[in-house]
This record gives sequence, C-alpha cells and structure tokens, in this order.
Amino acid sequence: MKTRQLGSSDLHISEISLGCMSLPTNLQDASYIIDEALDFGINYFDTADLYNHGLNEEIVGQLIKEKRKDIVLATKVGNVWDKQGNSWHWDASKAHIKTGIKDSLHRLQTDYIDVYQLHGGTIDDHWDEVIEAFEELKQEGLIREYGISSIRPNVLKRFLPASNAISVMMQYSLLDRRPEEWLDFIQENGASIVTRGSIAKGLLTNEWQKRLINTDGYLSYSKDELQNTLTKLSQATPLILAASLKTILNHTAIASAVVGASTKEQLSSTIHAYEAMESIDNIEEIISLTKPDFYTSHRD
Repeated sequence: MKTRQLGSSDLHISEISLGCMSLPTNLQDASYIIDEALDFGINYFDTADLYNHGLNEEIVGQLIKEKRKDIVLATKVGNVWDKQGNSWHWDASKAHIKTGIKDSLHRLQTDYIDVYQLHGGTIDDHWDEVIEAFEELKQEGLIREYGISSIRPNVLKRFLPASNAISVMMQYSLLDRRPEEWLDFIQENGASIVTRGSIAKGLLTNEWQKRLINTDGYLSYSKDELQNTLTKLSQATPLILAASLKTILNHTAIASAVVGASTKEQLSSTIHAYEAMESIDNIEEIISLTKPDFYTSHRD
C-alpha cells in the first residue's frame, strides 16, 4: 500500500482509507474489517461523532487502541443529535467544537485526534471562531491537524485561505466529477482531498447491473444515461472498481480514496481492485466516457 502526504502536514496516509460509517455494530464483525484493513497497510481511519450516535467512534476506539500509534485517526464535529435522538442540528460554535473533541477522545479511547474535521459548514458560520477553535486544540495537543468535510465551493473559498486546514473530504468518483474544478485551488491552499462516495453507492463495481435495478439515476445521470455510461465503462475495462480508484488517485491533489465496508469481503474486493490498478493503461479513455460536471449552488 502506497502512502501520500496529507496537505502540507507531516502526515502520510494510505492511498486507500477505511470509511468506518458502514462498520457493523457487532464488535466481532467489525474487528474482521479493521484487522483486514490493518493487515493490508491501510492506516487512515475516518469516523464521526454523528455515526450511530457515537457508537461508531466507540467501536473504532476499542478495535484500534492496541495499534493506535500506527494509525492516522480522523473524526468529525459539528452535527449535534437532538434529545429525541431522531434528528440533529448544526453547531459550528467554538464552544461546541471544544466540547465535542473531549467527547470524541473519550469514545475513541485516545489522547489525541490526528485529523479533526468540521462535518459540513455554511457561508454564515463564524469562520474566525471556527478556525480559532481548531488552532487552540492544536496548541493544546488534542489534535494534530484539522480539515473540513464539505462540497460547497463558497465554504471552501472562505475556510481554506484563512486557515491551516490540511484536508478536504468531498464526494468524488467517475460518476461525480464536480470537484475537479476545485482540485488545484484546494492543493494551492495547502490541503489534500480525501474522497467519499468513491464507488458511487456500488455502481462503480462489478455489481453495477444489480445496483442499477434499484436506482432511478445518480446525480445528473438519468437511469438511461447511467445504463449507457456503465455499459460503455464495462466494455472499456472489466475492472470498473479498479478504474474508479485509479481515476480518483490520478490527480496529485487527492491523498486517499476513502472506501467503506460492512463486511470483510467488501473490503477485500476493494483491496484486490487497488492491486489491479496498475494493469489499467487506458485511464484517459475511461474518464472520457463519463461527463464532467460542476457545482451549481453554493458558489458565492
């Protein structure tokens, strides 16, 4: 497993990362996936205080504590569960960020977070206060670095130049090329992208025909467009998942493709696809079969 530098930091993370949101809530089942990831050399694990009302952090913390020093651990803050536990609201205040870190550290059974990410953001947030909170947490040694999970260009334009953020988590795949317009901007501001939605809800796997049955389309693709595009992709390469991963990692602004797994077998298929990437030599042709796209909202 190769690694890449995360932004301007001294952190180097695996090109494939484990998105922990899909982990089983059964500790034993989750351990199989975590162990498989570690055995393969995956060192970047991404979770959030929002997932399973904090249970996801607890599971991750329990399963990685013996190998904590070998892991780059990322979590997120900003979404707060309401008292009823069936909805949440946004809180990007300095007070909540500094309270949230303590709760996450407790659940994750660790003294520090490697990458603490704001889990969203709006142009109306008090960004000076947000940045101040993250910088103070760095000075206190509770986090090593910080970043943001957002697809909003106006938020990124406000946050990145004013901060020392080193990562942006955003949805990016062959079927969602909206971030491409912003890759250079993000890199020029000292940050790297860690992707989510890397396999487009399973559409960019060899199970795409099965997944297609249960969808009416994907983002700007109608169902017919999706059928046509995926058919052409499957004709251009028998390794759709490998091609998707290679596409993501094709730009130097990308540090890692974050891929979730709810079973060990799912993670194994991603690992095999990563290993097969080198055999794909028509990546530009593959990319040309999909359509470029742009964010149309939250631009200014």
